[in-house]
Amino acid sequence: MTLVELITAITIMMILTTVALPVVRVRIQREREDELHRALWDMRDAIDRYKDAADRGAFQIKLGSEGYPPDLQTLVDGVDVNGSKLRFLRRIPIDPMTGNNDWGLRSVQDDPDSGSWGGQDVFDVYSKSTGTALDGTKYSDW
Repeated sequence: MTLVELITAITIMMILTTVALPVVRVRIQREREDELHRALWDMRDAIDRYKDAADRGAFQIKLGSEGYPPDLQTLVDGVDVNGSKLRFLRRIPIDPMTGNNDWGLRSVQDDPDSGSWGGQDVFDVYSKSTGTALDGTKYSDW
């Protein structure tokens, strides 16, 4: 190979790499967004199943909780139902946008747009990430 062929080949490789890099970044972000959707769905489903079980009277609930769990860890630890544990969630998922399992929580008594948790119960969860999704929405609004 001559020096000119080598330089041409390297230049073509650099151009292809430069074009592919943004595509790879978008793909990685899209995968993280899919993980976030899945994690939020799993936790919200667990909260709903806890609420349904509480409404059916499967276990005792704290007065004023409206039948919602006191925290996310209760969904993992489970509640006693006739001598056996009823669990709603295997583990608290990691937020792919922040890298930890510290989620924003809302209780029934909180304002829907509130950024702080009153601590009474867990009615909803959201990401604490301040980032913006590919569709232009905030992750914390999902």
